[in-house]
Amino acid sequence: MIGSDGERYLDFGAGIAVNSLGHAHPHLVSALTEQAQKIWHTSNLFQMPGGEKLARRLADATFADKVFFTNSGAEALECAIKMARKYQSANGHPERFRVITFEGAFHGRTLATIAAGGQAKYLEGFGPKVDGFDQIAFGDHEVLDRAITPETAAILVEPIQGEGGIRSFPQACLKGMRQLCDDKGLLLIFDEVQTGVGRTGRLFAHEWAGVAPDIMAVAKGIGGGFPMGACLATDEAAKGMTAGVHGTTFGGNPLAMAVGNAVLDIVLEEGFLEHVAKAGLLLRQRLAELKDRFPDIIDEIRGEGLMLGLRTRVAPGVFVGALRAEKLVAIPAGDNVTRLLPPLIISDEELLEGVRRIEAACVALSRKPTTAGH
Repeated sequence: MIGSDGERYLDFGAGIAVNSLGHAHPHLVSALTEQAQKIWHTSNLFQMPGGEKLARRLADATFADKVFFTNSGAEALECAIKMARKYQSANGHPERFRVITFEGAFHGRTLATIAAGGQAKYLEGFGPKVDGFDQIAFGDHEVLDRAITPETAAILVEPIQGEGGIRSFPQACLKGMRQLCDDKGLLLIFDEVQTGVGRTGRLFAHEWAGVAPDIMAVAKGIGGGFPMGACLATDEAAKGMTAGVHGTTFGGNPLAMAVGNAVLDIVLEEGFLEHVAKAGLLLRQRLAELKDRFPDIIDEIRGEGLMLGLRTRVAPGVFVGALRAEKLVAIPAGDNVTRLLPPLIISDEELLEGVRRIEAACVALSRKPTTAGH
């Protein structure tokens, strides 16, 4: 990545896990350029072969039967929330409209999704919080069980919280949620906007737990930098979403579909996800060495695959600034965490160079007083 001043940076942020295949990947550039010379937009009033192809590929590779394309992760989550409510209504339970979410979550910036996330800093100044969302403590299964009421429609969860500080839900916890939803007639919604499309070394992060949701929101990496998202669901979960119940003008347009298919061409190649998992392991090992050497700077290493977080003993802004001084881009998050989200195509050499720059930042910070972020 090259700045306006000509300085070269190593990108360990990938546009907040968006540029999954780096900047200007030749295959994506070719797909977008080729489509741009044909047709840009028709609306989903017409059949679009590119969209049908991408939907089929996503369904074949996941739990899903149906796919609805959007322009963003927030729109994909809005669709998921509406679908869960509509499902319960179609089953004769319109009173079941509430969704249980978790403290520290981030699901988008629409009025509904900031209410779902429940974080005060995103709700401030926007009037009364949209009703229908109940936040509970992170990872407490007993509290989750008690939070279910006759009005509960679904549970919404990020398998790994991104903005919340790369906090992973234990596999047993995700399995418990699946069982709870099955027992109580609820839908399980996974927000895989940041964790999906290979980021953790599996196509989707929930696969590590061996469970499947009823509905899933996807965005960021699926477009490789082009704005797009998708809401995936089983036939059962989507049965209330009949024609005309939900819609979009730009979602699923030919440009986005061309890029989305090109991303899957790469991510679904044999050995690609294994490369991500291996790279993530190498990065974690090297970061563990830095943690041992700089315990005054690095407190904890979190995450999976190439979605890792460093919880530091200095404020994330200070740490990110020190990394920037070493020409490495990273992303701050909650809980005093800095996110490391390099492109999934990163080589071992680039990865180790990134670690060298993180080491240099730690050296610089350990020589001078810093402001604690706790």
